[in-house]
This record gives sequence, structure tokens and C-alpha cells, in this order.
Amino acid sequence: MIRRVSILTAVLLGVVACSRTGPAPSPAPTQAPQQAVIVHFDYGRADWAPFVVFEKELETQIDASGAGDYDGNELAVDGTDGTLYMYGPDADKLYAVARPILRSSVLLKNVVVTLQYGGVDDKNAREKTVPLGS
Repeated sequence: MIRRVSILTAVLLGVVACSRTGPAPSPAPTQAPQQAVIVHFDYGRADWAPFVVFEKELETQIDASGAGDYDGNELAVDGTDGTLYMYGPDADKLYAVARPILRSSVLLKNVVVTLQYGGVDDKNAREKTVPLGS
């Protein structure tokens, strides 16, 4: 009987030792929904090269600020208009970074910015529209 207890104890200690390879993984942190800054504008040119330079500057400034991410654009094939998409944890902070760049651009006309306070799929997300004018 002593031998059985020793074998059983050894097996149990081995199982416990194998299961203790490190601390238990912590649950994945819940990420706050990404808020959005969506910019609609008129462009009026068939040449997108100047826009690409503007867009790169916008993306660089947003990245450097840590306020969020520039996610890209949708551009009309004929160059009439477009939309820019930016996402981050705080739409106001993200807009504070983007606003001076948007205002300084001579390329974008009739700019209207929509700040969305909540996830993209949130039907109850509050929105604020800010016209920047021509």
C-alpha cells in the first residue's frame, strides 16, 4: 500500500509540475471601440499626384501623434471628390491632429468632417459634423 501511494503521489506531482509552465494567461484586454474621423471633400482634378503627397503628410502626422491611424481613402475615378478615413480611441484628439493639415490644403474643397464617437457598427454612436468650407 505504501508503494501505491508513492506512485500515485509521484504521478500527481508530475501532472502538477507539467501544468505549471508559467502563470495563467490573462484574459485578452477589452479594446475600446475605435472612434472615427471621416472627411468628405471635393477635389476636381484628374491628377491625383498632388493628393498623394498631401495624403502622405496627413498619415505621417497622425502616426507621429499617436492619436490613431490613417486608414485610407475612397476617390472618384474622375477626380471629382473623395473621402478620407481615420480611426483612433478619441475622435476629438485625432481631429485635432488632422484639422490643421486639412485646413492648410489648397487641394481639398468643400471639406466636411464627421466625427463618430463609437464603433463603426454602433447604431447609437453619436456623430458631429464639422464643415471646414472651401
